[in-house]
Amino acid sequence: MKCRPSINARCLKAALVLCLLAFINSCAAAVPIVIVGGAAGVSAQQYVKSHPESLERTKSAIGKSVRDITPEQEYYIGRSVAATVLKHYPPYADQQANRYINLLGQSLAQASDRPETFGGYHFLILDSQEINAFAAPGGLILITRGMLRLCRSEDEAAAVLAHEIAHVGSNHGLSMIQGTRNLSTLGILASEGAKALSGGLLAPVVEAFEGSVSDIAVTLMQSGYSREQEGQADESAIVLLKRVGYDPGALVTMLQEMHKRMARSGSGFAKTHPDPKDRIRSIENVIGVSPPVRVPEEREERFRRFIAGV
Repeated sequence: MKCRPSINARCLKAALVLCLLAFINSCAAAVPIVIVGGAAGVSAQQYVKSHPESLERTKSAIGKSVRDITPEQEYYIGRSVAATVLKHYPPYADQQANRYINLLGQSLAQASDRPETFGGYHFLILDSQEINAFAAPGGLILITRGMLRLCRSEDEAAAVLAHEIAHVGSNHGLSMIQGTRNLSTLGILASEGAKALSGGLLAPVVEAFEGSVSDIAVTLMQSGYSREQEGQADESAIVLLKRVGYDPGALVTMLQEMHKRMARSGSGFAKTHPDPKDRIRSIENVIGVSPPVRVPEEREERFRRFIAGV
């Protein structure tokens, strides 16, 4: 993902339109054409009320399509979510630091249960002292300088990235789209199903779809994933760290350090993640007795060089 210092509204709108078109195309084969004609200017609500049987057929087909979002659609959704996040957190311009975090992230992603996404995995450092990280759908992972500075080893940095990769692999981001938002999009598509979605007709659909992107972005930045999803991501991260040769206990030590910081800050990680103490207890049960991991000197040295530039 090539990120520029600022993302304007035009770029975000373009991404949303592309995502919308991909969504509509996937629905076309599954959704029967329920509107052949109809009076001009009939609203979605009016049509839904007067054609309940058509609504049910369309709702069933589109509902399945929403649940089974294709990898391409997920990519466009994720790109739009990342663009929204970047409006609030500027990217860190240091190429060497971003290259390091991408090499580390790619090595972990390729060993995960979902090594490939439509657009591939991309990792970007955010120029913020806030302690946080975000996993957008499709493999776009954003991590703040504040979070990286909290890491005392490459194993701990890998633990943070493995956790975010696990969110992508489990499609946790897409689950944040509110059901009411899907119904809103459904009503417009049902009303305009046989018409060319262009010009003024495209606008309300884009607006409804933009709301779905907003659902994900706002949840990531304000409330975070659910406790259950965080637990799932922790368990998957432990498996992934073991596969690649990193110390799974680094996730515990990272969370312990985060817990110390949470007492002094109510923003960032503290606002969007469950209490680390609860997660630590669960993680320790999953890890069990694990043999110590020998850390090569090369690993320690490259991490020292990296963190010095962050």
